[in-house]
Amino acid sequence: MPCDVSSVMVRRYITFFTGLLECLCFAGMVFGWASLVFVLKTEGYFSSLCLNTTAVNTTTQVLECTKQDEQFSLVFTIASFMYSFLALPNGFLFDRFALSSMVFPGLSLMAVGGNLFQITNMQVGNMFGSRRSTVITLYSGAVNSAPAILFFIKLLHEAGISLLSSFLFLSACSVIHILRTLFLLPRDRIPYPMPDNYTCGITCGKSKTLSLEQLTGNGNAQTTTAATTTEEVEDTAVKQVMQLRHYLFVGTLNFTLHRLAEGDASLVSQYTNAFAITQLCSVLCAPWNGLIFDWHKGKPRVAGQSEQGAVLRAAMLSLILTVLQCLVFSVCATIPYLPLQYFTFVVQVFNRAFISGGNAAFMSVAFPPCHFGKLFGLLKALAALFSLLQYPLFALVNGPLKGDPLYMNIGLTLLVLPAFIHPLSVFLHVRSLTSERPISTSS
Repeated sequence: MPCDVSSVMVRRYITFFTGLLECLCFAGMVFGWASLVFVLKTEGYFSSLCLNTTAVNTTTQVLECTKQDEQFSLVFTIASFMYSFLALPNGFLFDRFALSSMVFPGLSLMAVGGNLFQITNMQVGNMFGSRRSTVITLYSGAVNSAPAILFFIKLLHEAGISLLSSFLFLSACSVIHILRTLFLLPRDRIPYPMPDNYTCGITCGKSKTLSLEQLTGNGNAQTTTAATTTEEVEDTAVKQVMQLRHYLFVGTLNFTLHRLAEGDASLVSQYTNAFAITQLCSVLCAPWNGLIFDWHKGKPRVAGQSEQGAVLRAAMLSLILTVLQCLVFSVCATIPYLPLQYFTFVVQVFNRAFISGGNAAFMSVAFPPCHFGKLFGLLKALAALFSLLQYPLFALVNGPLKGDPLYMNIGLTLLVLPAFIHPLSVFLHVRSLTSERPISTSS
């Protein structure tokens, strides 16, 4: 007996909320590095690299741990590179083998499995029609909130629970992914637009599904048209610069807080906890970008405006807000005043949510679903290449800049400024598309 409409909707919302939980708890833990590195320092990791030195103009002995900080910076650089770069092969695997098969590499390679959770769960947005972008950005926000898991591990460590016990518990929770894959997700991609009464997983009747050939359709032509636009190239370049700014901020946060707090461990712990709490709020910040996108996308088209023009028009306000947030965040992070960092944390979490959610939402409407995994993975891989600059920049601070990151932060802020050209370019392109449309139609 086929499922009725109410049971189909219940299944969709169960799939949505369990996917949100999966992203929230597992997909982006690597960015909780600021909490984890605090625990690792407490546990004495790389402590052999610290040296006793005499403070300037005094006879007081101080512990110099520059080499330890460099080693931790290298660890995060490698981890964030792997997280982003392996999204490219993961995206190809997703487009080729779809949802259900991805649980195996996801569980086997938990360090990079977060990308698989994110890519597969974003397809759930196809179930919600006009609210598609809102759902996708909500998932991106959940990924950005996942670092709070390492904050809870830090709190448990301070309460006497070992790191081993915490990570063993997280490993045991992997059974959730298997059950969700078997009972809720389809064997192929979730189609868009979705047929009426479409269901997936173990259903109460025969669901209306599409073959892999039907899902791929004529997507190649659309991808070739969209991927070659100047706007897409500009968007990719702008997002990579902003992502590098965020990676470097997260990777050097512990070092920065130690410097601004003048080595006061309790103060560093307080600000680390504040940063982790703001990261948890990302799941509340990200949907605003999707709501803005869906609202503009749902507005009636201007006379003569093409589908591509409507998509770009919907993205304009999101792009302007994203770049503006990044500039404010970068300026605040540059100012060496410790109390200001509370505000920096708030702007940072909003901006990171807008960057990641905006990327995914734009790709979901501008490109065919059959190529989403490859394109999203390509964007992540490019971000990974940019993230490799973290370690040499950190070495630059510890070397020629003598531990003062002010000039490096000023340089990164100046790099953000040209990003304002991108929204202007999109606006001019949309206007040109609108003006050319009547000419092409009449001819």
